[in-house]
Amino acid sequence: MYYAAMRPEEVSMLSAEQCELPSEGWGRLMLAGARPQVGSAWTDDGKPYEERQLKHRARRAVRPVPIPPVLVAILRGHIDTFGTTADGRLFSAVRGGPVRSQEYGAVWKEARKKALTPGQVASPLARIPYDLRHACVSFWLRSGVSLAETARRAGQSVAVLQRYYAKVLDGEETRMNALIEQGLAEQESESEAP
Repeated sequence: MYYAAMRPEEVSMLSAEQCELPSEGWGRLMLAGARPQVGSAWTDDGKPYEERQLKHRARRAVRPVPIPPVLVAILRGHIDTFGTTADGRLFSAVRGGPVRSQEYGAVWKEARKKALTPGQVASPLARIPYDLRHACVSFWLRSGVSLAETARRAGQSVAVLQRYYAKVLDGEETRMNALIEQGLAEQESESEAP
């Protein structure tokens, strides 16, 4: 979730055929569906989840997300170690069905206790797995990825990014000034070229 700004319901549907995992360099996820957990009272077939299109997307839309080599290696290792389900999904519950929020939530809670200090565990830091998506989007923006490209990768609109992530960009005046100075210097050197 952290390296690709994925929603939990997108991870639940991730299949090997959606993954481009080269032996070196960047890969790509071709996200094509979601399996949100909605409760059996809210579905037509009584299952606690519903397979549907990506959030705010047309039914057959695909969201390509470039993924860094570290995630490529993680996913390749996962597939090599655990394989896939009969329908090609990368992740499954103990009995082979979709991983439910109660299951990954319980694992997440225990992982936080092992990975964080007691003070961090008591704080809202990475309280729920979805926070990894927020951390990824924030990281991309802080790293200088444009609003448009961040929105495209995360499957959001620029307006949503500006509304929810504007605070990430606060305090960037010095850095932005340096970028503008660099651009002006490049422009000046190009105009002086013969």
